[in-house]
Amino acid sequence: MKNRKKQTAAMLRSKMVDFKQFAITLLCVGSFFYIGTILPTGDKAMIGTYVYMGATIMFLGISIVFFSLSKKYKKILAEMDDQDTLQQ
Repeated sequence: MKNRKKQTAAMLRSKMVDFKQFAITLLCVGSFFYIGTILPTGDKAMIGTYVYMGATIMFLGISIVFFSLSKKYKKILAEMDDQDTLQQ
């Protein structure tokens, strides 16, 4: 039983770290798209600006979702640790 809890905790911890890394990566990509919209260029069309802003919003939105999933798994791990502490 204890071994199963350790495996579950390890799996949740790895998911938490993975989701946080995905979120940080998407946050960086979204910021690069935003920089693409604010840097002045002579031949930039309005449609290009809309595409960049759409990509920025999409990447930042997905990043928020991954940050919330990471937070959810962190909360579950904390509850598991609290239960283990109470049982001992």
